[in-house]
Amino acid sequence: MPELPEVETTRRGVAPHVINQTLTSIVVRQPKMRWPVPVDVLQSLIGLAVNNVSRRGKYLFLETERGAIVIHLGMSGSLRVLTHYVEPGKHDHIDIGLASGACLRLTDPRRFGSVLWQPVGEELSLISSLGPEPLTDAFNADYLINRSQGRSVAIKQLVMNSHVVVGVGNIYANEALFMAGIDPRKPAGKVSKPKLTRLVAAIKKILSAAIEQGGTTLRDFVDSDGKPGYFAQSLSVYGRAGEPCLVCNKELTEVRMGQRSTVFCSRCQR
Repeated sequence: MPELPEVETTRRGVAPHVINQTLTSIVVRQPKMRWPVPVDVLQSLIGLAVNNVSRRGKYLFLETERGAIVIHLGMSGSLRVLTHYVEPGKHDHIDIGLASGACLRLTDPRRFGSVLWQPVGEELSLISSLGPEPLTDAFNADYLINRSQGRSVAIKQLVMNSHVVVGVGNIYANEALFMAGIDPRKPAGKVSKPKLTRLVAAIKKILSAAIEQGGTTLRDFVDSDGKPGYFAQSLSVYGRAGEPCLVCNKELTEVRMGQRSTVFCSRCQR
């Protein structure tokens, strides 16, 4: 699943080709995605200009004067800009035509993504219930300490909960917990305040590094597959189960939490 840095890279990749462009056509080949695509509403947007491309959590917003087309890439979705006609494939569900002659194409093999509509002055319940962005001042040590108090849920599950903080996916949660020296299985309410403070700093550092690397290696989203991929950064624990810890040399442990791989060092993370 694309995580926050990959979604932010997608936003940066498509924005220059979409902002200030008038919508000339919207072709919906598959209206049955995670939620029904509002085909009639989308058709009514033809002739409007896209004023901005923004992001909230893993949702992308194509903003117009009447509201925003809200796109979530789901498990396998991607966006790309096509400058010439390319025969749509089986999984190419939506084309958004632009006055430049280019088109923004949404591809989603598993159809877990979504395309929704948010009118001006309103906020979808999916968006309003989201927690703070991890790289903003709203996500700080006092906030996480407060949200952790009395909670029996595992700390890894807590920080991956988008209602607590958005965009901390599995890869980055594994890495941040290792950097902070916290056992991912530990109940959130039993993690000390100093460690929660370190965890906030670790989440910010790891996500910032991933976004920065994405910015310096930003692939051209024009006529490509639209998939930035996970950035080739040095991962300390994720994907390294059974290998030695980079700090103490103890073999890394892997468990399943919430049906996701969780890798940690039982010596360094307590």
